[in-house]
Amino acid sequence: MQKQKIETNEITLRIAKIEDADEILKIYSYYVKNTAISFEWDVPSLQDFSERIENTLKKYPYIVAEINQNNQKKIIGYAYAGAFKTRAAYDWSVETSIYVDKDFRHCGVGKLLLKKLEQLLQKQNILNVNACIAFAEEENEYLTNDSYRFHQKMGYKLVGTFHKCGYKFDKWFDMIWMEKIIGKHIKNQPKVLDFNCGL
Repeated sequence: MQKQKIETNEITLRIAKIEDADEILKIYSYYVKNTAISFEWDVPSLQDFSERIENTLKKYPYIVAEINQNNQKKIIGYAYAGAFKTRAAYDWSVETSIYVDKDFRHCGVGKLLLKKLEQLLQKQNILNVNACIAFAEEENEYLTNDSYRFHQKMGYKLVGTFHKCGYKFDKWFDMIWMEKIIGKHIKNQPKVLDFNCGL
């Protein structure tokens, strides 16, 4: 299918709602079924996916990018954060995820989502933003390294590689970690705030 052409000023960002789960899951299911971008083998159920959104919003941002097509709003991408690790000393670090509708890639949607997500995390006193990214030693029909290149452009640095740790479509894939520091590390660090569900 031919890629859509849109202007970034046509895109609206907002907080995800549980009712968005079906539309968001349609975006994600493509990546589960057709790519190694997600290491999940099976598309989660709508109930499971709805619970993921609900649980995320208890502490972290979960945002969607929306456009108006033929007088109907359509979600074309989403991004969210989650705990990097559960022990208390890790509180100032998160893991981020971002997915864009396959027909709206390379339109600036991801950049808008990630910038807004980082702004919201800064308001929570988050300092370290980490991205866990599937990586192909040789790019193929299941995985390019576009996500790695995208995060590089957004200021993320490569910090580590786990070699051939993901098996999908009868192929082995690496997983890399990238990080970006979005705040100052100081003594008497302010506590991390729960997300207040506002942009």
